[in-house]
Amino acid sequence: MTELRRRMIQDMRLAGLAEGTQRTYVEAIKTFARHFNRSPDQLSEQDIRNYFHYLSQTRRLAKSTLRVYLFAIKFFFRHTLQRPWPVLELLRVKREQKLPELLSHDQVRQLLATIRRPGARAAAVLMYSCGLRVSEAVHLRIRDIDRHRMVVAVRSGKGGKDRYVPLPLRVLHLLRECWRRQGRTSRLADGWLWPDPSGAKPLRPRAVRECIQAAARQCGITKTIGCHTLRHCYATHLLEKGLDLRSIQALLGHRSIRTTVRYLHMTTSAMKNVHRSVNDLMGDL
Repeated sequence: MTELRRRMIQDMRLAGLAEGTQRTYVEAIKTFARHFNRSPDQLSEQDIRNYFHYLSQTRRLAKSTLRVYLFAIKFFFRHTLQRPWPVLELLRVKREQKLPELLSHDQVRQLLATIRRPGARAAAVLMYSCGLRVSEAVHLRIRDIDRHRMVVAVRSGKGGKDRYVPLPLRVLHLLRECWRRQGRTSRLADGWLWPDPSGAKPLRPRAVRECIQAAARQCGITKTIGCHTLRHCYATHLLEKGLDLRSIQALLGHRSIRTTVRYLHMTTSAMKNVHRSVNDLMGDL
């Protein structure tokens, strides 16, 4: 590890960035330097301009990917190199406000039943039944499943926040079934709930995503879905069941209620009300 990378990692730790964010930023800076075939501390303000023009206009990267490069480069030059250049203030990438793809309850049930790998199926079940992010689901430890209080402890979620979410009894039975199918008997409290084949690390999010997408193809689902689709379905289906927004905000771990409000626009009941109003509006034409 170079001294420059070590210093950047130390700065990110001091700033309280999550380990996943640290790895992403380091990789982004490596890619940036590799593009010019020079050490990143030898790159200029004009190099940053040229690089973002290349990423956005030539490679046409998605805005979400551009934001990763932008935040990584801003952090590196502002904090690690102490170079608050004007171009860092100029660069902006607006967040996309796209509505996510959703599945019906029956589609979700069929999808989950089709996933064959026990660990991936269990992670997917938890994402839908508890509203977990994939990173939260795969990093659960055995001690995080409280079968007495029937809750799941989500530790160090997005923003470093902990929260508890209700654990449905049916899901507890499914988790036990997945354990039996894996032939697991050891229940050490500090062990990963779903380790990778080596047993030393948690199941990789990519493995879960690939299993979900394979199951979707097998079910004939043509929508573009991923792990986060199950979390979106959890929130939307709870709204349709009548749960209030504030409760859903707490369950999802959203910082702002504005993030949760968007699910109002995706419920079946909301769409039925709109259709009814529009049909009444057009009835006299």
